[in-house]
Amino acid sequence: MNTPRLIPPAAPGPLRKSLPASPGRPLPTALRAAWRASLAAAAFSLLLPAASAADAYPSHAIVLVNPYAVGGPADLLGRALAKELGETLGQSVIVENKPGGGASIGAAYVAKAAPDGYTLLLGTAAAHTVTPTATKVPYKGIEDFEFVGMVANVPNILTVYPSVPARDLKAFIALAKSQPGKLNYASAGMGSSPHIAAEMFKYYAKVDLVHVPYKGAAPAVNDMVAGTVPVGLLNISAVLPFIKSGKLRALAYANKERSPDLPDVPTFAEAGLPEMVSGSWYSLAVPAGTPAAVVDKLASALKTVQDRPEFRKILAAQNAIPMPQQKQQATDYIRADGKQLAELVKATGMKLQD
Repeated sequence: MNTPRLIPPAAPGPLRKSLPASPGRPLPTALRAAWRASLAAAAFSLLLPAASAADAYPSHAIVLVNPYAVGGPADLLGRALAKELGETLGQSVIVENKPGGGASIGAAYVAKAAPDGYTLLLGTAAAHTVTPTATKVPYKGIEDFEFVGMVANVPNILTVYPSVPARDLKAFIALAKSQPGKLNYASAGMGSSPHIAAEMFKYYAKVDLVHVPYKGAAPAVNDMVAGTVPVGLLNISAVLPFIKSGKLRALAYANKERSPDLPDVPTFAEAGLPEMVSGSWYSLAVPAGTPAAVVDKLASALKTVQDRPEFRKILAAQNAIPMPQQKQQATDYIRADGKQLAELVKATGMKLQD
C-alpha cells in the first residue's frame, strides 16, 4: 500500500511554478524573500484606501455649522476660526448659520451629515449637553459626535439698560427683590450659556427675573439696546461695544479676573457673589464615525490655528480664553461639564425648557 504524501500548500500567483519538486526541501533564500515581499505588499495594499483618503482630505470646501444667529459671539468666533482653518487646510471653510431649538437644529444637522470631515460643528454646552438633557432631540449630544478639540471660552457679563436705576450689583439685587417677576432678562436661547448664567444668578442672589429667549445673542442685544428687555447676562463680546458707547451699563463680570477691556467693572466675586463664574465654551466637532486620520488632521490644523499670534489677538479682542483640550480630552471636558450642569439644575430647580 502506498503511503500518502503531504502536499505543501500552493503558493500564490507567479511563485507557484517556482516551488521545488521535493516536498521536504526548503525554498531557496531568494524565493523566501520574494514570498515575504508579496505578503507584505498584499497587506500594505489593504491600508492604501484609508491612507489615500486621509492624504486627499480636504479635496473640496468644508462647511462649519454655527447653531446660532448671524452677528453674535459664536458667529464672530466661528468666522475667525473658519478663515484660519481654511488657510491651514488649503481649502475654503464656509460658515452656515442654523439657529434655533437651543442649538439643536444645527447640532442635529451635523450629527446626521456624512462622516467625512466636510461638515463641522461649532459646538456649545447647549448643543451637546443642555438641550439633549432637557428635551427630546433627534441626536445624542456626545455619542453622535467625534470631538476635534475645544476652541475657547467667553465669559458672561451682567448688563442693564441705562434707565434701570441701579449703578452696581448690590443696588440691582435690591431693585430686583423689590420687584419680583417684573424685570425681564434676555438670553441667546433656551439652555444657552447666558440662560444658565442668569438662572444661576437668580438662585445665588435670591431674585425673580423673567426669561426672554432669543435665537442667538445678536437679536437679544438688539432688544436690550432698544430697552425692550432691560437685563442680560450675555457673552462679553456680544455687548462690549454697547457698554463702551454707554448704551448698556455693566454691573459685574462672571470671570475670576476683571476684563482688560473693562478694568472698572468688578467680578461677581468682588461684588459679593463668589459662586458666579460663567461663560460659553466653544468646541469643534464632526459626526461620529469620521475616520480617525481625518479627525487627527483637523485636530492638528486646530492646534496650528490656536498657536498663531493673529488668532490669539482675535480671541483677545473678544475676551475669549483659549482652550487647549483636543479629542479625548475635549470629550472628557464636555462630559464633566454636563455632569456639573445636571447637579446645578438639581440644586437650583432651573427650567431648561418652557
